[in-house]
Amino acid sequence: MVDPLNAWWAQQLVLCDWAFAPDPLTVDAESAVERLAALGVVDRGELGWCLLETLGTGVQVDPARLLAGLELVALGGGAGWLGETRARDWAQRLAEEVSARHTSLDAWLAALLHARSAEGWVRGDDGFFDACEALAALEHDGDGVTWEMLQEWLASHPREAELWPTAPEHQVWRLRAAFSPVLELPAGARDWQDLEAWLVEAWQIHHRDDLVRSLLWLAAQGDRQGWDLDASRLLEADDATRQQWREALDGGERNYGRVLLGFLERGEPLEWAAWDWLRLVDLAWAGACLGWLDEQEARDFAHHGADLLLRRYSDWAALARAYQRGRSLFEGRNLLPSLEADWSLLLQSPVSPWRPALQGLIDDALIEESRVAMRAWRRDPRHWVLALAAVREPEFAARQGPPPELPAVRRAEARRYLVETLDLHADEGVEALSRYWLPAQAHHLNQLAADAAHGALPPAETPFGHPVPAELASRDVLKQASRHAATIHMAEKFAFHLQMAMDSGDFDARRLDGLAEALQGSLCRFYPDARRLLQAWAHWESLLPEPEQPPMVAEIRWHLEDPGSLFQWLDWRGGAWREPGTRPTLAHFTAMALVGPLNSPAWSLPQPESERECAAIRDWVDGHYALHGEAELAEFLEYLIEAGDRQEYQINYAPYTLNRGRLASEIATLESGECSEEEGAHLLRLKRVRDDEDGCNDIDLAAWDIAQAVDLAIAGRQLGWLGEAAFLRLLERAHALASEHYAGWEEYARGLHAGFSFFMGETPERESFLAGFRQALVAWLSGAPPLAGAWASLDFPGARPRHWAPLHIDTLPGDRRTLH
Repeated sequence: MVDPLNAWWAQQLVLCDWAFAPDPLTVDAESAVERLAALGVVDRGELGWCLLETLGTGVQVDPARLLAGLELVALGGGAGWLGETRARDWAQRLAEEVSARHTSLDAWLAALLHARSAEGWVRGDDGFFDACEALAALEHDGDGVTWEMLQEWLASHPREAELWPTAPEHQVWRLRAAFSPVLELPAGARDWQDLEAWLVEAWQIHHRDDLVRSLLWLAAQGDRQGWDLDASRLLEADDATRQQWREALDGGERNYGRVLLGFLERGEPLEWAAWDWLRLVDLAWAGACLGWLDEQEARDFAHHGADLLLRRYSDWAALARAYQRGRSLFEGRNLLPSLEADWSLLLQSPVSPWRPALQGLIDDALIEESRVAMRAWRRDPRHWVLALAAVREPEFAARQGPPPELPAVRRAEARRYLVETLDLHADEGVEALSRYWLPAQAHHLNQLAADAAHGALPPAETPFGHPVPAELASRDVLKQASRHAATIHMAEKFAFHLQMAMDSGDFDARRLDGLAEALQGSLCRFYPDARRLLQAWAHWESLLPEPEQPPMVAEIRWHLEDPGSLFQWLDWRGGAWREPGTRPTLAHFTAMALVGPLNSPAWSLPQPESERECAAIRDWVDGHYALHGEAELAEFLEYLIEAGDRQEYQINYAPYTLNRGRLASEIATLESGECSEEEGAHLLRLKRVRDDEDGCNDIDLAAWDIAQAVDLAIAGRQLGWLGEAAFLRLLERAHALASEHYAGWEEYARGLHAGFSFFMGETPERESFLAGFRQALVAWLSGAPPLAGAWASLDFPGARPRHWAPLHIDTLPGDRRTLH
């Protein structure tokens, strides 16, 4: 039995110089591909565009395009590019359009002749006029499928033609129509000619791993991040600052700057994420075409792009305009005036794959499936390191997925950073990185913030002066962060150092991965989700930015607001809590703080250092104390704890305070003759007793011995002269000794200052040393600036607790006042 649609379709193809055949789809595949190529249709993607163009925007339809569409569908079906059902649906849809717009075959043929005439066609060019006459004769004789028969058949076979894939899991590929419509699945080589060459030229993608990294980068950061940050800064800038910004751009970037400033001046919405997320869908399709992604992987990536787009855009028009903005910035020319021309087919054509509403296009179950897949791609804890480090260096976001092979120059840069910035060398091993994990620093900041929120900070006025107003303000403002654990302030710097160690290639990769896993576990313990972590980071960064560096608050908040940010897609499983470094107890941290300004604050327990570091420490120990080994150190530490310089003062100098005459006589005797170096030091100290310099006669000098003991014990631990147990016992003895001699940090500070002053040798820099020491004591006592020292956040050994408990669990073991 003759199929009326097929027969009518075959009759029309006679107008395209085809020989009549009952079934238009029986054309030879090889011949069909050659004919398509001759028509400029080199792949199935181009065929999709051509079919979309057949009806235009549906207002005025070119009959020549309708006829060309009938031929293209037949060729596509014959070539195997379209399944039989899809080809017949397209043929029926085109037949409906022809029938609806032309009342008879004569009207249809007249319209075709007029259209070809308008193109410059002359009778006799290709036999078209003769074919028209032949068809007209058939119609008038009532042979073949007449116009009336076609209309009757169409009326009795109404159907919603499936012009594009309609299965729920295929709906996402409608988004890919922004580049070329997807006609059939599965994807294959015939969908995209010269695809591999294009990927290399446009994306520098050479294989599957490159593709995956690019897909994850587009989702998480893309081009939009830099544009968003520029736009947010320029929004707050005046005209002069904006022009200065543009002039500072490199030559190739100035056009971008001009377009962005134009958007700002015209009040254009500063939103362009569709530029990244539609390209994500496009690259997912490319991966499917090449077989670099299996069907499920490609769908997951495409659904991820759809997920992000659906969160940001309400309809197709908003999506198209956002993409056009992004393309404008990328190409450095404003393409918004051509928006309607560029997107009219997709937005207005009656056969557009974008006819269904954008919202609701994808099943929720498929979206959720893609979310699981995207988190799986970022499951490796290495992605936590990348996420944190990428806030400082956005290029790290391009390393998601399979780790790339880094060029030698990048490895060299990482090594140079580790050596020049951290003095960290590969021969120290992975363990050396643990010294940059500073839980005690986080505890200190948390405590200051809690006290600031309750108005319980130490007084600004100290026995040694008042802190600089700006530094005091930086302490007081910490109350704004009292609800946010400060772990991230320390952890993000640790993550950056860890990333540099990974990049260097000089450390054991497996053990570095262990540190990354510990970092993940720690952050998951203190922050329940990405939002809380980023909020905490933004707060602490705004309050404690890096010196001489602009705050990263805008960069951090970008990750809060962008749904594709890597932070939103990390694997937030805490697992067993194991930190990258040792967490000291509160008592041990307090004991280490007894060193005061004699050294920089100790924010973590010391560990044995490399031979390179030990050489410098040995020089210091030898130069200041003439100690040369474990036994000598142990003996001297015992001396400092049991007697120390305070005993020397009591034996050799305190008696003079009871006999001023004898003191004057002793000074006169020493001044009258030549003094040895030892006698000269004795003379200086006698004069200090005479003058009661810095209260040396009235203040307990034990703090001087305690601080020295802790300082030397830390050095001994770093040298390996003290084991961990011996070091901790020394800390506990120093802690107990301090509690016996002093009631609080101010008394301790007076004793430390008096001892430092009394036992310091004479030097031209003495007054400047003392002035600097006093200023450091001001900072340690007041907590201004916050990271100068730890006394302001700690209860003095043995003293009654006076601090408020932080609102979160990031504290040190032994803090019994905190209820968890």
